Amino acid sequence: QVQLIESGGGLVQAGGSLRLSCAASGRAFSPYVMGWFRQAPGKEREFVAAINWNSLRTDYADSVKGRFTISRDNAKNTVYLQMSSLQPEDTAVYYCASVRRPYSSTPTRQKADYIYWGQGTQVTVSS
Repeated sequence: QVQLIESGGGLVQAGGSLRLSCAASGRAFSPYVMGWFRQAPGKEREFVAAINWNSLRTDYADSVKGRFTISRDNAKNTVYLQMSSLQPEDTAVYYCASVRRPYSSTPTRQKADYIYWGQGTQVTVSS
């Protein structure tokens, strides 16, 4: 059974930084696109960033471009989200997810393409 476990969330002041990690187990990690999504209270879950299987392609939501960086370490079965210049509007539960099909060159932003999800980690940014 595939498991995705996020860590690294917490409380940070505006302008600060956090690094989220997502450790995967239960199937081979390297062939699959990995994504980060977030959900704020009362809002739908939204795309944040995604990375393809060999790290050659990434995609970011406009709201985080230039502030967040997604990366992966296939040897450690882990995907990361480095978040900088955090703002109160970044407050949300952050989820990592893994797609169904392997070896896709496209880091998809479509939630329907992701089959496995973590339990989420809370990020709170105070003003």
